[in-house]
Amino acid sequence: MAPMTSTDRPSDLDPRIAARLKRSPDGLLPAIAQQYDTGEVLMLGWMDDEALHRTLTTGRCTYWSRSRQEYWVKGDTSGHVQWVKSVALDCDADTVLVKVDQVGAACHTGARTCFDTDVLLADAGSGAVARGQ
Repeated sequence: MAPMTSTDRPSDLDPRIAARLKRSPDGLLPAIAQQYDTGEVLMLGWMDDEALHRTLTTGRCTYWSRSRQEYWVKGDTSGHVQWVKSVALDCDADTVLVKVDQVGAACHTGARTCFDTDVLLADAGSGAVARGQ
């Protein structure tokens, strides 16, 4: 079964916003969730036009699950809710930054953030930068 694209799913997203978006071939945008008060990067999810619309209008982050081919509202099953504080497009309109107030873990593993277990480089100011050697 071929995955659905954004054109297969109807959306109530404001057409002025929709016209600006640069989506992947499957109609999705990466959506970075960031803790609004600390700047902590929590997770990366995917949104289509309708997920973005729901995020903008409900105050809760809604994502498109590529594996399940359905919408999911962060926290509906886990209780780890993301309350939306602000939403911004990057300069190319191909990525969404959602500043949230995260309740509980953001990562599906139960960790606070998805970016704290496999650090590839820490404290680059110390001169310990990989140089291909």
